[in-house]
Amino acid sequence: MALRRISELRHQTQDKGAETSMNDKTYYISTPIYYPSQTLHIGNAYTTVVADTMARYKKLRGYDVLFLTGTDEHGQKIEKVAKEAGVEPKEHVDKIVEWIKNLWQTMDTEYDIFIRTTDERHKKTVQKIFKRLYEQGDIYKSSYEGLYCTPCETFFTERQLENGKCPDCNRDVESVKEESYFFRLSKYQDRLLKHIEENPEFIMPQTRRNEMINNFLKVGLEDVAVSRTSFKWGVPVDFDSDHVVYVWIDALSNYITALGYASEDDSKYKKYWPCDVHLMAKEIVRFHSIIWPAILMALDEPLPKQIFGHGWLLMNSGKMSKSKGNIIDPIVLTQRYGVDAVRYFLLREIAFGQDGNFSNEALIRRINADLANDLGNLVSRTVGMIDKYFGGKLPAERKAHEIDEEIKQLISKTIEDVENHLDKLLFNEALADIWNVIRRVNKYVDDTQPWILAKDESKKAELANVLYVLCETLRIVSVLISPFMPNTPKSVQRQLNISDEILTWESTKEFGLMKGEVEIAKGEIIFPRIDIEKELEELEKELEKAAEKAESVQNQISIDDFKKSELKVGLILKCERVEKSNKLLKFQVKIGDETRQILSGIAKYYEPEELISKKVVVVTNLKPAKLMGQKSEGMLLSAEDENGNLNLMILDDKIKDGSVIS
Repeated sequence: MALRRISELRHQTQDKGAETSMNDKTYYISTPIYYPSQTLHIGNAYTTVVADTMARYKKLRGYDVLFLTGTDEHGQKIEKVAKEAGVEPKEHVDKIVEWIKNLWQTMDTEYDIFIRTTDERHKKTVQKIFKRLYEQGDIYKSSYEGLYCTPCETFFTERQLENGKCPDCNRDVESVKEESYFFRLSKYQDRLLKHIEENPEFIMPQTRRNEMINNFLKVGLEDVAVSRTSFKWGVPVDFDSDHVVYVWIDALSNYITALGYASEDDSKYKKYWPCDVHLMAKEIVRFHSIIWPAILMALDEPLPKQIFGHGWLLMNSGKMSKSKGNIIDPIVLTQRYGVDAVRYFLLREIAFGQDGNFSNEALIRRINADLANDLGNLVSRTVGMIDKYFGGKLPAERKAHEIDEEIKQLISKTIEDVENHLDKLLFNEALADIWNVIRRVNKYVDDTQPWILAKDESKKAELANVLYVLCETLRIVSVLISPFMPNTPKSVQRQLNISDEILTWESTKEFGLMKGEVEIAKGEIIFPRIDIEKELEELEKELEKAAEKAESVQNQISIDDFKKSELKVGLILKCERVEKSNKLLKFQVKIGDETRQILSGIAKYYEPEELISKKVVVVTNLKPAKLMGQKSEGMLLSAEDENGNLNLMILDDKIKDGSVIS
C-alpha cells in the first residue's frame, strides 16, 4: 500500500472515532537513538534513566506504555572508524550495540523496543519516506557547499560557529561541496512557528522553546541536505544509487519506523502515535523540534506532543565529554554503590531541564544523607524495634496517637504533589516531597519515643501503633520511590513482609492496608554509611583505571596500522652514557648493512658495557629525533615490569641482525 494511502486511511479511521492513542490510556516515551560508542558516560545514561523512570511511573498509573531507545548506526564517522579498524561498519557497530544494551541493563532500564538504524524494516521504511517526499516535491536535488562537523554529522552556517569551530563539540569543521538532495524545510517555517506558539508545552522547558523561536524560526529556516555522496554507509536512495539518505530522514524517522509505520503491520503506530514525549539533551532539540516536525507535516502525520530538552551534566564547569577527559563511567559507580543510589542521585540532585553539576563527593554525600541517614535509618529502626520489642511480629492490637492524623494528611498531600510533579517531569521535586515524608516519620519516632513506651506494659498497644505507622509509611514510600529506584522497594517490602496486592499506586492513597499482624524478616542495612575521605580516594583510583581501559579500547589499531611499523633485529656495537643525562644511553646499532645511532632512556637499569653484542628489537621507520642535542634514528623496544622497571627486549644470538620481525 502506498505511503500516502496509509496516511489517508489512518486519518479517516480517526475521524470515525476508532481507537487511537488520542483516546486510549497509552503512553509513548522515547530517548534519542545513540551513536554507537564505547565511551558512553553517566551523562548519556541520564536521559535513559529519566525515560525509564517515567515509563515505570506511567505503568504504575495503569497506562499501556511503550518506551523506545536505540542506536543511530549510519554515517561518515562510523564508516571511517570501521575502515581504520579493518572491519565492515556493521561488524564494528554490532559489538558496540551489545555493550550499550548491557549498560542499559546495568542501569535497570526496561525499554520495550531497541531500534537500530541498520534494521531492515527501518531501512525499507526510510526509503519509502524519502521517495514519497521526493515525489510530492518536498525533496529536490541540488548541490551543497558549506561547513560540516564530521563527529557531530551536522552542517553549520558561518554565523552558527563559535570561534570558527563546531558550536556543539568545539572541534574543527571542514568545507564540503557535493551534490545532494534537499528537504524544503523553509516551506514549513510559518506552520511550525504557528504550532509552537499555539502549543506552549510542545517544546520544554521554556528556555528551549524561546531559543528555537528566536534563534531559528524568526531568523529564517534554510532547506537542509538530506542525502550524501561522499560516503556509502547509509540507507541507499533507491532511485539514485549515488546517494545515501542522511541522518535527518534516516535517524529521526526511527520514532515511527519502530512502530511499523508504512509497513504491513502498523498496529503499534496506530496505537501509540503521536509520541507523548521525546526526551533528549538540549544540544539536539533543534533537530527534533524543527526538522522532525516539518518532516511529519510533509507526511501529513500528527506531531509528537512534547519535545523535552534537558540540561547537561557538568563536571569542573564543563560538559562531560571524552575530548575533555572528564567522563565518569556509570558501571564503576553502580558496582560500588548499587544502581539505585546512582539513579537516585541523578534524579534528585538535578532540576530536570537545567544543567547540573556532578562530582564524586556530591554523590557520596547524597547517599549518606538521604539514603543512609534518612531512608536506610527508618527501615533499620522500624524492623529493629519490631524485632526487639515484639519478637519480630507486631500485634494487631493498637492504640492510635494524636500525631497519626498529621502523618496521614502529609502522606495524602505528598502523593497528590508527586503525581503533579511527575506529570510535568519534575523528578527532583517529586523526590524532595517523598523525602519530606521520610524525614517527618523519622521525627515521629523521636516524638513518640517508642523506647520509653516499651518500658511500660500498659503502653504496648501505643507502641504497636507507632511501629505500625512506620510500617504503613514505608509501604507507601516503597511504592512512591519504585519508578526511581527499582530494587530498594523490594528490599523494604521483603523485610516488612508486604503482600503484592497493596503495592499498587492506588493503594498508596489509603492508609492502613497492611494486615493486623506484621511479621518482619529482618535483613541487611539497605544503605550503609560511607567514609567519605577514604571512599573518595578509592573511587578516584577506580575511575582512573576504568578511563585508562576505555582509552586503550579506543586506541586499538587495525592490522593495517600495525603493518606500518617496521621492526628489525639490531646488533649493539657500542653503548655509552649521554653526557649531562641520567636517563639516556647512546647506542651504535648494526641493522643488516647499515649502522644507526639510537638513544634510549634505560640508563637507570643497565650498565653500558653489559649490552654490547646483544641483539635487540628496533623500530626502524620512526622519524629521526633529537634528544639532548644528539640525533636518534629509531627506538629499542623494552618491557615494563610490575615495579616500573624497564627491561630491554634481548633476542637469541642465532638471529641475524637486519632480519625483519613480522
